[in-house]
Amino acid sequence: MKTRKLGRSGLETGLLVLGGNVFGWTADQPMSFKLLDAFVESGLNTIDTADVYSKWIPGNKGGDSEEVIGNWVAQGGRRDKVQIATKCGIEMAPGEEGLSKAYIMRAVERSLKRLQTDYIDLYQAHRDDETTPFEETLGAYDELIKQGKVRAIGASNYSADRLAQALKVSKDNNLPRYETLQPWYNLYDRKDFEGPLQDLCVKEEIGVIPYFSLASGFLTGKYRKLEDAEGKPRGYRVKDMLNERGLKILDALDTVAKESNATQAQVALAWLMAQPAIAAPIASATSLDQLRDIVAATRLELSAESLKLLNDASAY
Repeated sequence: MKTRKLGRSGLETGLLVLGGNVFGWTADQPMSFKLLDAFVESGLNTIDTADVYSKWIPGNKGGDSEEVIGNWVAQGGRRDKVQIATKCGIEMAPGEEGLSKAYIMRAVERSLKRLQTDYIDLYQAHRDDETTPFEETLGAYDELIKQGKVRAIGASNYSADRLAQALKVSKDNNLPRYETLQPWYNLYDRKDFEGPLQDLCVKEEIGVIPYFSLASGFLTGKYRKLEDAEGKPRGYRVKDMLNERGLKILDALDTVAKESNATQAQVALAWLMAQPAIAAPIASATSLDQLRDIVAATRLELSAESLKLLNDASAY
């Protein structure tokens, strides 16, 4: 298995991270177990989830994804084969949100219980909390690392300025630093990550694990007109991408996929893997066929010509 470093943490990940947001939502527990088993059997090792997944679905309470992963782990012989990345910070209940020390300490215990594990490999701040000093947040993570409950920490949805501030506080106070960043980044959504944020991650050796790597399924090529998105769980996201630029991207994906004997999803993921600072894109699957498709992207290396075609088509 090819691996890449997750920052300076000592952790290494396979070239694709399995998104756990679908577990307990669009993938029920039996299917989730099959997906997790097949993912590990493919030689990959990192699973991403969050305490809030999937609270937004009627009937779900949050923690649903972590519980499914925990039940899978509890079958035995699985925990040492995977790295579990989860997150905290988004509201779970009134007053239960943010990155204060008190809340992090409560949230981590709940995640550990749901995941049925003694430690979390990568614990991430799901989003920035400007009301809590970095010293307090990073100090809480420091305690958790010293207790052996967390191995490394990461940030999600941080701006370049705020991530730089956090890194400075870590350095000045001898506190653990964010070793990873999880931004919204894909072939369609480029402008918020590329530039100062990407440059900072390259400079500071931050391992980037982007989410929405397939732009809610748009980059698989299955949405070509508005009717294709009707009734789909993420169709509302896709409709805004069915514009001149989006269709130009799909045309480029079609061309490169044909030339590479690959699928559009594989090409879109391989493009991400080729970008500066990227450790591994996050992608989810709800069927074994989808999983096989995205796993195959780890074996695809795009030519300079293909990368240029995709870059030009997706330029703003």
